[in-house]
Amino acid sequence: MHGPTQLFTVIALISLPTVMYGGYALMGVMRDRKLTDHQRAMFRAGHAHAGVLLVLALVTLQILSRTALTDPTLWTTCFLLLFGVLAQSGGFFLHLLPNRTKLGSRVTTTGALLLAAAMLLTAYGVAFA
Repeated sequence: MHGPTQLFTVIALISLPTVMYGGYALMGVMRDRKLTDHQRAMFRAGHAHAGVLLVLALVTLQILSRTALTDPTLWTTCFLLLFGVLAQSGGFFLHLLPNRTKLGSRVTTTGALLLAAAMLLTAYGVAFA
């Protein structure tokens, strides 16, 4: 493992405890605060997506480290993964704010598109590079 894949693996591994803490915080919010059903669902969805997508990113980074993609392509793919995870899961949390449903949906959709681009670049690296 080298360069961007090593750096982004470290970032993802450091991020995992924050998601774990988020699970703990989720329990507190569910117990202590009165959230609407919609807010509760968005909090859960954001937290769940963050954890699952970080694991997906770790797997993808391992695959990327075995390809012969150029460094600029690796950097691009790693940034797409990072911002895709942040946007995909973060968009759900924006739904917790009043009158931010459309923004939350746009951010979540953008995250999905960024992750799709990262997966396609990774597939290209496995198949052709």
